This record gives sequence, C-alpha cells and structure tokens, in this order.
Amino acid sequence: MKIAVIGASGRVGSRIVDEALARGHQVTAIVRDVDKVAPRPHLVARAGDVKDPAALAKVLAGHDVVVSAVRFVDTDPAALIAAVKASGVPRYLVVGGASSLLVAPGKELGDQPDFPEAYKPEANAGRQFLRMLRAEPELVWTFLSPSAFFAPGERTGHFRTGDEMLLTGPDGKSAISMEDYAIAMLDEIEHPAHERARFTVGY
Repeated sequence: MKIAVIGASGRVGSRIVDEALARGHQVTAIVRDVDKVAPRPHLVARAGDVKDPAALAKVLAGHDVVVSAVRFVDTDPAALIAAVKASGVPRYLVVGGASSLLVAPGKELGDQPDFPEAYKPEANAGRQFLRMLRAEPELVWTFLSPSAFFAPGERTGHFRTGDEMLLTGPDGKSAISMEDYAIAMLDEIEHPAHERARFTVGY
C-alpha cells in the first residue's frame, strides 16, 4: 500500500512511518524540511506545506491513504481537507486528540475543570477539526483519538480500542504510548473498521 504521512518527522508521525515500513508499505514522508528524514528503503521524502493546499494535493496524488500527524493549531482544517479531496486519495486518517472524548454522557474531557489551560488551544482546534470532518459529505475519513496521556514509550502490541468514551485502565489512568498508537493506526489502514468515524485507543 502507498501511504502518505503529513508531518512525518514529528513524534507521532515518525512512529507511524516506522510501523508502516516495518509492515512492508511504501511510505511518502511529507515534511517541510526533507533533510530531517533519514533515507531508508521504501521511504521517499517530499516537501509539503499544509498552508499550500494546491501544491500539497499534487504531492498526495497517487497514494492509497493519507495520514495527517500535524499540530491542529498549525493547520487550517478546511485547507487540509480540501487538499486531500483534490488529490483524489480515497482515504484520510487523522492523528486526533483526546479532548473531544467523553468522560460521561455529554461531557467531553476538554471541558472538565482540571483540563490543563496550556493544552486548550490545541485541544479546541482538534475538536473543531473533528466537527468539520463529521460535516464533510464526501471524504472517507477516520479520526483516531489517543488516551489522555500520550507520549513516547514501549511498543507492547497490547491495547484496547473504543468509540467515544475515554478509555482508562484498571489503575484509573488513561494512557497509550505513541508506539502502540501507531500499531492501532496501521491496523485501521490495513483493515478499515471506522470509516467516517472517530475511535480511540488505550490500555
């Protein structure tokens, strides 16, 4: 499968690239600075800017799947969605955020009193992105939300998936490593189960 990863040099994007390559896929790493991408078999680095949708669409064209792993505050969701649609790529997967997940019926994590103020701009931009995807009538999209604590860690291969509710473990913590998140993302790419939907992953 030919997979384009926007933001491939970032913490999450680089792990998605690693997982895709390990599974034998052809990967195009789309970054602002191609020098940040080390040469590897089956990996091509291409320059791309989410703020230039016309040029980005040309880079995306010809792939089977697009994954975007960019910060929401650095992105114009309308422009990015337009670029994917113009490219003709049939599937679009988004590295989402946890703030839009429910902690109780009708109550999102990002609206809770203890949600860190410093994270709110990115969280609110992510929620807006998800709303735009849900209103999109044509694009086949998937939005994968991590658990609340999302950081580099161990690739265990052991995790759970869910739909709208924030997942918590037996210890009460909500967490997923970026490595295991990448597994869940590639599983979804290879075996689509959440088209035009959001899902989440956690321990």
